[in-house]
Amino acid sequence: MARTLRAMRLGVLDVGSNTVHLLVVDAHPGARPLPAYSHRMALRLAEHLEADGSISRDGAERLTAFVAEACSVAEDQGVVRTMAFATSAIREAPNGEEVLASVRERTGVDLQVLSGGDEARLTFLAVRRWSGWSAGRLLVLDIGGGSLEVAAGDDEDPAVAFSVPLGAGRLTRDWLPGDPPDPDAVRALRKHVRAELGARLRDVLLLGTPDRVVGSSKTFRSLARIAGAAPYDDGPYVRRVLRRDDLAEWAAKLPGMTARKRCQLPGVSADRARQLAAGALVAHAAMDLFDVAELEISPWALREGIILRRLDTLPDDEPAASLRP
Repeated sequence: MARTLRAMRLGVLDVGSNTVHLLVVDAHPGARPLPAYSHRMALRLAEHLEADGSISRDGAERLTAFVAEACSVAEDQGVVRTMAFATSAIREAPNGEEVLASVRERTGVDLQVLSGGDEARLTFLAVRRWSGWSAGRLLVLDIGGGSLEVAAGDDEDPAVAFSVPLGAGRLTRDWLPGDPPDPDAVRALRKHVRAELGARLRDVLLLGTPDRVVGSSKTFRSLARIAGAAPYDDGPYVRRVLRRDDLAEWAAKLPGMTARKRCQLPGVSADRARQLAAGALVAHAAMDLFDVAELEISPWALREGIILRRLDTLPDDEPAASLRP
């Protein structure tokens, strides 16, 4: 007799450079995670940094408050296990360990810091599962607030996976402070991005031409939307693409627009508008250097990769109750 697996409710708390996001899903091994609830705050940790890169007291307090709030939301949603992780903003901060210790002491949540390579590998896993084996060799690009993740390969574990400090939030803060930014600053940033990414180009090119190229971040989704892709409300199964020729036009236009003007574009939220110009420069440089004429947009990314990896490690007969912290 076939055994019916009961779905368990899992939570993923993602402390990124832009957003702190609790995603609640119903899932069990062998099935796709089904989103059940989402709770987020545009914390923008990258903007709460001291001169030495340390997270400010205000930033740490706001983070701790949201983590506590997320715990309450997860409990109300019936979550049996929450996986909590942090990325580049915490990873690179000189006082990152102190902030993590404070969050742990005051909320009971032990945030696990992912390396840049782990971010790239887990995002690649999510895209592979979404795209399937028929996608062939994949090249996956993900632009976050603090870093750009790149991964490529034929299997579920990429042959190449790395991270470079080319996040849209970081570059906006360090290179494009004006609104709109100074044209000379834009030119300098474009040169910087190509140099940083070009130094890692050979690692990917040695694998050969990818069969499919995928962008998996909010930045890529926004850029695809303003270039004519279907809106997010049309659902995850609509094929969305971003073409390099279209992106080239927007990479030239966006830096000359104010954040307020960018907010009027389709698919651009107020909390992302200011850094979209830097994101467009990174996206265009990546597509140009990797010789990508068109990429697809994946609805799955790092959070889904975390969930899928967790499900892969569960025994088939592990009850949901055993997942409680």
